Amino acid sequence: MTPELDRRRAMASGLCAAMATAAPIHSAKGENVSDTSTYSAMAMQLTARSLEGLPDKAAARAAILEHIAAIEGQIRTSSIFVAQYSGKPVKLVVLPEYLFTSYPGRISIPDFADRVGFAANGPEYEALGALAQKLGMHLAGNAYETDEAFPDFYFQTCFIVAPSGDVVLRYRRLISMFAPSPHDVWEAYLDKYGLEGVFPVARTEIGNLAAIASEEILYPEIARALALRGAEVFCHSSSEVGSPIATNKDIAKQARAFENLAYVVSSNTAGISGTAMPLSSAEGNSQVVDWKGRVIAQSGDGETFTAFAAIDLSALREGRRTPAMTNYLARQRPSLFAEAYAAAAEPFTQEGMVQDGKPAIPERDYFRRRQANVIERLGKAGVI
Repeated sequence: MTPELDRRRAMASGLCAAMATAAPIHSAKGENVSDTSTYSAMAMQLTARSLEGLPDKAAARAAILEHIAAIEGQIRTSSIFVAQYSGKPVKLVVLPEYLFTSYPGRISIPDFADRVGFAANGPEYEALGALAQKLGMHLAGNAYETDEAFPDFYFQTCFIVAPSGDVVLRYRRLISMFAPSPHDVWEAYLDKYGLEGVFPVARTEIGNLAAIASEEILYPEIARALALRGAEVFCHSSSEVGSPIATNKDIAKQARAFENLAYVVSSNTAGISGTAMPLSSAEGNSQVVDWKGRVIAQSGDGETFTAFAAIDLSALREGRRTPAMTNYLARQRPSLFAEAYAAAAEPFTQEGMVQDGKPAIPERDYFRRRQANVIERLGKAGVI
């Protein structure tokens, strides 16, 4: 065994142990919360607005705040209907991926961060907090976010804002094709936020909430890591192609639900306005999947709230605590896979974005070249 392989195995074993330990995570008020009531969750299918055609940063920032204000009426009216229809009040609303900005396109990383990146204590989160307070709901969504510890970077971030107005969860996307992730500055990120900052779970009065970004629903390890830290409801903000034929993401949503005994509340965009791309290229199929992997609500096309369903925490928790062949979470053995993952890690390793101990900002084409290097190493290792 080489020292490098030994180091990787130790790191993988430690990561599995840290995930499985699931240290207590507290609510915004600091107490462990356990409420087994049933409530409605709603995946709002709304149109994302691209800001690329706006003249400057000031116009982009104003448009973001205007959009946040505009969705209040949509959510409020929709939640009243849901409560009347189902008899269960709406306590969780999930918004689509990059709803307020759309994706960056070819703009440079520093320019996009400066133009639309939400600061942790900036006016955008202040507006979202005020909105959650007015609605009296937990509000989950997705945005591009800046971080003073990593200047000129942005991270694609899933957030959950509590009815108190506080941001109780901030999850940064870990696997991305064309954007920086915490793994690209891994050691510095862990030094600042620890593993709990990588796989956060918010224990709230409506259950243990976690977030998964967009196509990360396709990677079972992310959902599993969150479930091993106690997650009961996955808030999935996405912008994807909807189809009458089951898509890869649709299949993955059901799999992530039943293999972890967790709900998935998945919100898709109702198209993206302000771009040359046809409006409806990414819309439809917002859905709620229960902890048995059944799609219990699903939207059609266009702007709609119709992907809503009851979240029954009592049933989920009973299922997790019952010895059975279908209790896949309790039957899992994380340590079993640590050595295999460590041994296979080297060809998958992607170069970090650090030079001389500081984060280095790459050009957009860097990401594709980096993936091509991984594919080449996988071929040499006999993996593909």
